[in-house]
Amino acid sequence: MTSWLRAYGSVPLCLLLCCLAAPRAEASAAGDSVCWSPTVSSCAECLGRGPQCAWCFKEDFLDEAGLSLRCDRPVNLLRRGCEVEFMEQSEMKVEVNATISSTQVSPQDISITLRPGSEANIIVAVEQLERYPVDLYYLVDVSASMQENLDHLKTVGVALSLRMTEHSSDLWLGFGSFVDKPVSPYINVHPSKINNPCSDYEIRCRPAHGFHHVLGMTGNMSEFTRTIKRQRISGNMDTPEGGLDAMLQAAVCQKAVGWRPEAKRLLLLMTDQPSHLALDSRLAGIVTPHDGLCHLENNVYTGSTQMDHPSLGQLSDKLLENHIYSIFAVEKQQYQWYEELVRLLPGSYLGKLGLFQAPNLIELVVDAYKRLLSEVEVSVSVEDQAASRYWVSVSPLCPDGSTAKDQSCSGVKPSQKVFFNITIGMHSCPDHGEDEDVTVTVRPVGYNESTVVRIHSKCRCSCGPTKRCNDDSQSQCSGTPGSTNQGPRPDPGLIQDSNRESDWNCRADGADVDCSGRGVCECGRCVCEQSRLGAVYGKYCEIDEFSCPYGGGLVCGGRGVCVSGRCVCQDGWMGDSCGCPVSTATCRSADGLLCSGRGRCVCGRCVCDDSRRYGDFCERCPTCQSTCQSYWRCVDCHLSHGLSQKEGGHCNNTCAPLVGYTDDVSGPAGEKWIQCLFISNDGCRYRFQTSSLSGQTQLRISTRPECASSSRLVGTFLSVCALTLLCGLVVVAVSRLLLQKRGGSPGGAAEERGYHCTGKDLSYIPTTNEKTVTYRRDRPPDHPVEMHIQVPKMPLGDPWQY
Repeated sequence: MTSWLRAYGSVPLCLLLCCLAAPRAEASAAGDSVCWSPTVSSCAECLGRGPQCAWCFKEDFLDEAGLSLRCDRPVNLLRRGCEVEFMEQSEMKVEVNATISSTQVSPQDISITLRPGSEANIIVAVEQLERYPVDLYYLVDVSASMQENLDHLKTVGVALSLRMTEHSSDLWLGFGSFVDKPVSPYINVHPSKINNPCSDYEIRCRPAHGFHHVLGMTGNMSEFTRTIKRQRISGNMDTPEGGLDAMLQAAVCQKAVGWRPEAKRLLLLMTDQPSHLALDSRLAGIVTPHDGLCHLENNVYTGSTQMDHPSLGQLSDKLLENHIYSIFAVEKQQYQWYEELVRLLPGSYLGKLGLFQAPNLIELVVDAYKRLLSEVEVSVSVEDQAASRYWVSVSPLCPDGSTAKDQSCSGVKPSQKVFFNITIGMHSCPDHGEDEDVTVTVRPVGYNESTVVRIHSKCRCSCGPTKRCNDDSQSQCSGTPGSTNQGPRPDPGLIQDSNRESDWNCRADGADVDCSGRGVCECGRCVCEQSRLGAVYGKYCEIDEFSCPYGGGLVCGGRGVCVSGRCVCQDGWMGDSCGCPVSTATCRSADGLLCSGRGRCVCGRCVCDDSRRYGDFCERCPTCQSTCQSYWRCVDCHLSHGLSQKEGGHCNNTCAPLVGYTDDVSGPAGEKWIQCLFISNDGCRYRFQTSSLSGQTQLRISTRPECASSSRLVGTFLSVCALTLLCGLVVVAVSRLLLQKRGGSPGGAAEERGYHCTGKDLSYIPTTNEKTVTYRRDRPPDHPVEMHIQVPKMPLGDPWQY
């Protein structure tokens, strides 16, 4: 066996990666319920529940608890103390034999190892070549109604050979005929009608026959034409013909027909009537099913009167097995009947002909050949005796990148490849429970190459080098555990005495009941009872999976085991339900302090010392004073005692434990110290620094106050007042200047723009201008609202402003 990756490097990597054994993924919770069951008592039963299950064959696993606890998901068994080397797990493997050369289908030999419930993916590539040799076999209905159509075939051979040179490198033709089964009620069995069914019409006809192979495959078109000219019609009684019976013989009798191994094989059925189906032969008393074999003697089908017509499934299998495309040339009256038939036959083509004339037949053959070659389809078959224990799915990837819903790709051109992702899964083992070898065949329809998949099913357990699985096949009371030898039976009385003594081995120290009251003592060992709530195990059945506190929906939070009602936590965890981490890393803030120095770490979370604080690290406190303001009382206390170390002890009740004095704290504050300012009652400013980085509060108070004199304050006050007055005067002056520019000067241009009244104009100037404006609403009140506007008389000397 060699790697397929080296031999087929041009195949897309994303597809090749699928060629690996892959168990079906299950959710963890679902996997637990699928694997464990109180009824599982053997390794074979355990692995049969699915590929996610494993069996622990460690001899002292869980102090010899119940056998069902040995079956679980590997992660659960590992948590309970079963190492990986003591686990029997599902083994799945895919091997590709790349040493077999192929031109169309690759790879051609694959080996797979499966266990029940597992599946494997393989990739099969199918490539269409540029030009194929073609074998075309004409299978013609020669009943009386086909006389005219038979005459049209005389000119088909040469014309079809010339036309097919565009698509094929070499065309060979063959010929065969059929009518129906030569028994009653399908034919007239009167002696005068058997040899000449057309005697009533004074015409010499051939006897009725199920299938007659007339001409084997030949490239001599002249010989084909001469054979057609020698053909005569025959006759039968009923309407349907025996076309499907004849098709099966033409497909399986390869040696007689002369099918070439390297050629594309086309079987053309020409008829104007429907065909008999399986079970139709019961009318003639023929009840033996068809065996699917060739029964030709002297080129005549001898099994026609002995076996029933083949079923559609049987005919489909034989066509696929012998790489044959089927073409149906029927008259339009029968098109609907054959349309339903073609859907059940892979690699088949239906043509509707108004007349069986030579040009129509040639076009039908050419179109069918092009259509069938451009559609790539695979058929997967499993051995009949094992078909119910396996399942298969096919997903094609077409050259244009699309994924077809069915098992085929259309529009494929020569030299293009189609990839088929084939998934094969195993349901169950045989009834006898032994390993078996099964063959699955992947056949591209119409291709003379196929892929053989050899499946080896693993139904038995090896259980490591010792071959001891410690399951129900091994008795603990018959000697050494795991022994399967049956020695002489001891005296029953001795066994009872021994059991009485060994019952004390089932009681824990200080206990007055066997197996903690949750099991029975057998052979000096506790067999624990099972509960719907979970598993019970341990040497004295003292451990369970349900009587301890839950965390996150799991017993002991999934981080410990339940022993006598209490959680025994794994390293790094503590608490009643193992939900608290031992580490305080989750409580440390960005500055490295535990809860920012303002709380303690409890169960992985900060509990703040001050109830006003909150946040992941006690860093938030909207109602707290600022850091500087909280130390003003302390600084004031030290100032009142003259900043003396001797007198500073009087401030211990209001100050931090560490207070120091310094000459200069005016430098920039770093990450450790915070700069603060305090103003005393005498107006002096004192600078101080505070720090809590080390977990203890520290203060450093400056001994140099910043004080201002009274004369300096008076000067500053007078300066501010003078500046304010000056600004007001400037604003007033600027406003006056702007108003004058907008109004203009009183003389000059103002006079020119004035309006002078003459005596004549006085009559037009009213002494009083009064106008009354009344506003009314949509729904006015009782009295309308009136507004009076009076404009007083304007002096005549004032100019009009505009």
